[in-house]
Amino acid sequence: MLKKLLLIGGMIMASSCVKNVDNDNSVKKFTNTEINQTTSTSDYYDMIKAYWNDKRDQATPNFDIPVIPLIDELLAPDESDILFRLGHSSILLRIDQNLIIFDPVFSERASPVQWMGPKRFHQPPISIEQLPNIKAVIISHDHYDHLDKHAILELDKKVEFFITPLKVGKHLESWGIDKSKITELNWWQSTQVDTLKITATPAQHFSGRGLLDKDETLWASWAIQGAESNIYFGGDSGYFGGFKEIGERLGPFDLTLIETGAYHELWPEVHMFPEQSLQAHVDLKGDVMLPIHNGTFDLSLHNWNEPLQRITELAADKEVVVLTPKFGERVNVKTPERTTFNWWLKPQS
Repeated sequence: MLKKLLLIGGMIMASSCVKNVDNDNSVKKFTNTEINQTTSTSDYYDMIKAYWNDKRDQATPNFDIPVIPLIDELLAPDESDILFRLGHSSILLRIDQNLIIFDPVFSERASPVQWMGPKRFHQPPISIEQLPNIKAVIISHDHYDHLDKHAILELDKKVEFFITPLKVGKHLESWGIDKSKITELNWWQSTQVDTLKITATPAQHFSGRGLLDKDETLWASWAIQGAESNIYFGGDSGYFGGFKEIGERLGPFDLTLIETGAYHELWPEVHMFPEQSLQAHVDLKGDVMLPIHNGTFDLSLHNWNEPLQRITELAADKEVVVLTPKFGERVNVKTPERTTFNWWLKPQS
């Protein structure tokens, strides 16, 4: 029950978000562009009641999730742009021969402590020790399922740059990461890394790693433009008009990595339902969609595999190409192969 209360506290922290801010490090609280939501005592009670009455039959997997070790894939000589799902929202991307990791979470639990909190369903397909040198780590926001202190510290010796939304870099500095390695960006600001243009784009979410630091750091999605490929990484977001603006300004995208998981009717402003995730992909002018934020941690009240099942059924109905690779499975950005194996369904004995 304590784990459930921690998750509820995170959702309660999502209130009072109304507009964007200027690039000013004196800003005390960051805000969204569209939503002005307040959370009442009755809302808080509804969340507690929903978790207390949780009667899911598949909150966690009842079989071993397939994971493909990928170290050989990374070392093989190949100039194509490729990516791999490492887990949840953690993505390893090779683009223009540069390795980029989004939201690396390698710890056993997405939690401020490792003795309680949401526990992994599977291990990553590669360890930090096995990883080659990384050009950049890109962080979407500071929640524990996206910003893993232990992983950041272990990655530091292999990483050239850390790129974050405004003030998220302060966390890294406080952990001992050299300030010269950190680039902080506001929405619509860009940085150049070799041949890559990396742009922070809006999202509709919230931030905070404790009870007293609500919205003190910015959250963002990201557009990565290379010589051949244009990729969108969504981080976390509720559905909002910003997706269309991003698509118009920076699209079309060869591949969109969009949150599809941890949704619930009690917090629709900060996490999308699968129908909204698919619409976000369309708004972004995406060619192929890869749903993330699922399959690794139990962070809501739906069955663990429901997001992938729903999004694939919706995509088939709307004739949208959606990829659902196994963790560690190679995805070619420009020439992706359609997924045919529904790995999230229990194998027949």
